[in-house]
Amino acid sequence: MAENSCETCSKEDCASCSSKKTSFLEEMNKDSSIKKVIGIVSGKGGVGKSFVTASLASAMAKAGYKVGILDADITGPSIPKMFGVHGPAMGTERGVNPIEAENGIKIMSINLLMDDEEAPVVWRGPVIAGTVKQFWTDVIWGDLDYLFVDMPPGTGDVPLTVFQSLPVDGIVVVTSPQELVQLIVKKAFNMAGMMHIPVLGVVENFSYLVCPDCGKKISVFGESHVDEVAKELAIPVLAKLPIEPEKAKAADAGEFYKADTSEFDAAVTVLKNI
Repeated sequence: MAENSCETCSKEDCASCSSKKTSFLEEMNKDSSIKKVIGIVSGKGGVGKSFVTASLASAMAKAGYKVGILDADITGPSIPKMFGVHGPAMGTERGVNPIEAENGIKIMSINLLMDDEEAPVVWRGPVIAGTVKQFWTDVIWGDLDYLFVDMPPGTGDVPLTVFQSLPVDGIVVVTSPQELVQLIVKKAFNMAGMMHIPVLGVVENFSYLVCPDCGKKISVFGESHVDEVAKELAIPVLAKLPIEPEKAKAADAGEFYKADTSEFDAAVTVLKNI
């Protein structure tokens, strides 16, 4: 039995396996054409995963690509507020149209479908997972070069649903500079490995604070450990992000599309080459 386990075989093995299971991949909306799907994941909450998702999407849009964000964090959606977009997202017999931000990024989030954006989403796991699937099958994304999927933290229902149901081309792991970083990154890394999905790299958020008076870098949350774990896992560090109050203000004002994304130049290069 172990010889045919999906956990121990490679993509190439699965492609030629006579006993492989039926694919769980869902068909995208017929009016959509998406070249690359990138998942943004974290092993724990509170590390700025949505901030990184929004930054990567904005950076790729600035580079001239057509970009969308699928907000799969159903119970904690923040992408619409960051970009200043509001519902209701309108539907037709062919599907639901995403809302477009000022910089052209197409966004779909549960907040864009609710009458009250501040109402809590009190749903069980299977319903949440089904909604994420519908954001892929029922949303008219049109022609996109990159679709970024902002996933909830951890390795539960929604990340598993995304990995199994969407043709994910790679993931970016988001973490913070604390002693637990090694354990947290490895959890996300190992889950991606089980699903045979490449890890494109890791982004460390809250890496340091630049003193406005002397310019010294202050390690507010402790010294960074991301280089060590990245070396061990043989993945690149795509960015080490400082704490920047101005970007937080832009997000709160719904003007994140105006934020500088130069820290993500290395990540843009990686994404261009997948």
